[in-house]
Amino acid sequence: MKSKVLSVEFLSKSFGNIEAVKNVSFSVEKGEIVGLLGPNGAGKTTTINMVLGLLEPTLGNVKIEESDLVKNRSLALAKTNFAAVYAPLPGNLTVFQNLRIFSLIYEVKNASQRIEDLIMQFELSRFRDSKCGVLSSGEQTRVCLAKAMLNQPKLLVLDEPTASLDPSTAKEIRTKIREFASTGESGVLWTSHNMYEVEDVCDRVLFLSKGKILLEGNPKTLPAEYGKPSLEELFIAVAREPVSLQGV
Repeated sequence: MKSKVLSVEFLSKSFGNIEAVKNVSFSVEKGEIVGLLGPNGAGKTTTINMVLGLLEPTLGNVKIEESDLVKNRSLALAKTNFAAVYAPLPGNLTVFQNLRIFSLIYEVKNASQRIEDLIMQFELSRFRDSKCGVLSSGEQTRVCLAKAMLNQPKLLVLDEPTASLDPSTAKEIRTKIREFASTGESGVLWTSHNMYEVEDVCDRVLFLSKGKILLEGNPKTLPAEYGKPSLEELFIAVAREPVSLQGV
């Protein structure tokens, strides 16, 4: 059995009288890419923010490998990293400066060599001394992913990593992420509204609806289990008629 890089147990989060996340439990194993899916307002961002330690759960706990996020926060977060198109790196710093600063934040060993390796891996050599703010969306995404892999995280969290990218660039990014997961040392938690992408990349998907996990399974076979022709049609059903999917 593969070991878990993320264990989420009975996680709940309330904001006043509003329950944003309700008793959610799931895991991500080494070498696995898990899609966290659902319509806007389903609880995805709240769940991710609790996994990243940005929000404190009302109930439940999060473990990165064996490190409890509450009891061993620094150790747990040192094993994690994150990338999203809505969280760009400082635009007034160059590619190298950004990677250097984040290598210090994450206390990366042999940082100079690690930075050079990532610059080569993500084909950033010609942008090394360019300010991130002048790069294209695809180039900025590659820098963000290089930053997210600096500390060789056990858990890589990606929130809409290819949103706004052209199909060719998005395909390149998906390939890089699959290569990262394929080493078998790390797992990926991925959110996306692009169901073609999810089916192409993810080993398993979790559908959230109104703060609860409604469905779980292989993205290639799950639609047929609920009488839907595609993952996109299943997503639409989760968004519009989640009650009809319960107990199917």
